[in-house]
Amino acid sequence: MNHRFACATPAMRSLPLTRREAAGLGLAFLAAPAAQAQKGAAEPTVARWGVHEIVLKGPSVGEPFDVALSAVFTDGKASLTVRGFYDGDGTYRLRFSPPTEGLWRWRTVSPVAALNGKTGAVTALAPRPGDHGPLRVAGGYHFAHADGTPFRQVGTTAYAWAQQSDALCDQTLATLKASPFNKVRMCVFPNVAAEPIFPFEKRGDGWDLDRLNPAYFRRLEDRVRRLGALGIQADLILFHPYDDKSGWHAMTAARDDRYVRYMVARFAAFSNVWWSLANEWDLVKAKTAADFERIGQLIRRDDPYRRLCSIHNWRELYDNGRPWISHASIQNGAAVLDDTRAELLRSVWKKPVIYDEVRYEGDIDKRWGDLTPEGMVERFWHGLVAGTYVGHGEIYKGDDGWTAKGGRLHGQSTPRLAFLKAVMEAGPTPGFEPIDKWWDQHLGGAAGSYYLRYFGEAALTQWAVSLPKDGLTGGERFRVEVLDTWAMTVTPIDGAFVMAKQDAYFLHDPNRPTVALPGRPWMAVRVTRV
Repeated sequence: MNHRFACATPAMRSLPLTRREAAGLGLAFLAAPAAQAQKGAAEPTVARWGVHEIVLKGPSVGEPFDVALSAVFTDGKASLTVRGFYDGDGTYRLRFSPPTEGLWRWRTVSPVAALNGKTGAVTALAPRPGDHGPLRVAGGYHFAHADGTPFRQVGTTAYAWAQQSDALCDQTLATLKASPFNKVRMCVFPNVAAEPIFPFEKRGDGWDLDRLNPAYFRRLEDRVRRLGALGIQADLILFHPYDDKSGWHAMTAARDDRYVRYMVARFAAFSNVWWSLANEWDLVKAKTAADFERIGQLIRRDDPYRRLCSIHNWRELYDNGRPWISHASIQNGAAVLDDTRAELLRSVWKKPVIYDEVRYEGDIDKRWGDLTPEGMVERFWHGLVAGTYVGHGEIYKGDDGWTAKGGRLHGQSTPRLAFLKAVMEAGPTPGFEPIDKWWDQHLGGAAGSYYLRYFGEAALTQWAVSLPKDGLTGGERFRVEVLDTWAMTVTPIDGAFVMAKQDAYFLHDPNRPTVALPGRPWMAVRVTRV
C-alpha cells in the first residue's frame, strides 16, 4: 500500500483525493465519475453517526481472528480506514459510522482473496431525530456532541451488568431510563458472578486465549446498542485485576493486542462508546505502565473515530497528559470535596476531569462502600463548582449491588442527582468553570454572568453576595436564588442585585450586601445576570 496513504488512514484525511491520487493508491473505483459508480442497484443508506455494516464470507478454519481485513471509506474529501472482525461461522464484518452526510465509497483490503478488493458505497442521510452525534472534548475541560450540543456528564458504575441474565439486564436498562445517569462504566470481562458465557473458548480446564467467542461479544454489543437507544454512553473497561481465576488480565502482549483490536473493530462504530483501558490499572500487576501505553497507542491508531479514552487508577495516578487520553478518570473520595484540589488536576493535565469513583453510597463494612446519600450528593456539587465531573455508585447489604450487577437502585441520592443535572443543563455552555479558583471562593459558573456557590455541610444563616471582579465593571444586575440541594427546591430572592465596587477584588450591592439562608446543610446559591 502507498506509504503516504497508510500514514493518513488511521484518522480522517482532510485533503480531497484527486482521481489521479485515487488510481495511484489502487482505488480506481474512487476515480470513476459518480454516475458510473452508481450503476445498478441503489446504494444503501444510513443516518449520519449511525452504523453501516458490510458482511463478507471468508475462511473459518485456521486462525480467523488473525485475518487482516480493512476497508477504506471516502467521500472524496476525507477518508477513514475501518478494521474488520471475525464474527464466527465464516462471517466477517466491517462497521462504518459516517461523520458527514453524503455518498461514501469503500473498498476492502485483505491478504485473503475472498475478502480483498470488494467495493461498494453507502449514502449518509441526516441524523436520526434527537441524535446529536458522538462526543468530543469541548472548551478544554468539558464535553459536547458532534453538533455542538453540550454533554453534562452524570455517570454511574455498574461493572458487570451486561453479563447478567437477560431479565436482570432488562431491569437495569429500565432503571437507567428512569434515572439521570447518561454514562455507565462497565466491564468487558465480568468482575463478579455472571451468566455462563465467556469471552474466550474453553480448552480443557482453561481457556484458548487465541480464540475469542463471538457470541459473547454479540451479547455485549446488544447491551451497548440498547444503552445508545436510551442516549446513554457506554464506558467500556477493557481490563481489570479481579479475574484471577481466568487470567484474562494477564495475557501476553500479542493476545492483549488481538483482543483490543477486536474490540475496536467491533465497537468503535457505535457513537456512544468510550474506551477505558483499565479499572484500577495499578492493581493489574501483570501489566506495566509501558504495556498500557502500548495499548493506548494501539487504540489511537486503530479507532478511526477517536472515541473518548481514559485509564482509571487505584492509588497511583496515570500520566493523564498522554496524547491518547482524552480525559482523566480519577478514583479519589477526598480531593473532590475540595474544589481547589480538584482544580489542580485540571490545571496539570488541561483536560476534562471525571471523578469516576468517589466511594459508593451504601452500608457495607468497607470504607469504599459506606458513603451516606448526603455524602454522595455532596461530592457531585463540589465537583460541579470545581469545573469537574463526578460518578455515582451504590452498594447496600442484602442486595446484589447496583455497582456490581445493576438491577434496581435503592439509595436516596439518585433523585437529588437528577436535580443537580437540571441545574447543570440550565448552566453555562459548554460547562461550569471555577471562578477565582486559587482563592477558595468555592464558586463555579461563568465569570460575569453566572455564579454557583455550594455550602456543603455548613449550615449558614446568611451569605455575603460578593462576586470576584473578573468579568464585572459595575452596574450589572443579578437575580439570586437559594437552592436546597437535598430537598430539591429553588427559592428566588425578590428584586435585583446591582453590582458596585466593594474593594480591590470584589463587587457587591451596597444596599443588599447579604442574602438570608435557612441554617441547614446542603444549600447553594445561584446568581445569574439579568
